[in-house]
Amino acid sequence: MLHLQTIEGRLDAQGLHFAIVASRFNDFIVDRLVGGAVDYLLRHGALKENLTLVRVPGAYELPLAAKRLAASKRFQGVICLGAVIRGSTPHFDYVAAEVSKGLAQVMLDSGVPVGFGVLTTDTLEQAVERAGSKAGNKGVDAASATLEMIRVLEQV
Repeated sequence: MLHLQTIEGRLDAQGLHFAIVASRFNDFIVDRLVGGAVDYLLRHGALKENLTLVRVPGAYELPLAAKRLAASKRFQGVICLGAVIRGSTPHFDYVAAEVSKGLAQVMLDSGVPVGFGVLTTDTLEQAVERAGSKAGNKGVDAASATLEMIRVLEQV
């Protein structure tokens, strides 16, 4: 077997500052994502006083808030949480596409890891499943990915 130098991010949030940007729209789902992300970060060494929660109206506004937070240099990671649930109009497609493109652009432009915890589901039931029931909690997943990327980038 070939042995390569491997760079991996340790899951230790000690000393790091995180911004969590959460949409108010579908807050009954998003609040569960926020709870999962906060619990994950605290269990991995983050201090409560190093976590800042920013509320925005909806998922569409997440990229602008994330851009400003990343540019502030106050946070090593920005975790974005929202829920876009398909309805009977094409609105879902526009919002979901722009949010994902916008958050990816913020991360690439700023060099700050941006966690993507935006649910894009066909039904309310699917959103509930991804916010802490059968399919886990995507807020936890976004926090974990953000933490790991911070630690990977410190090494490259």
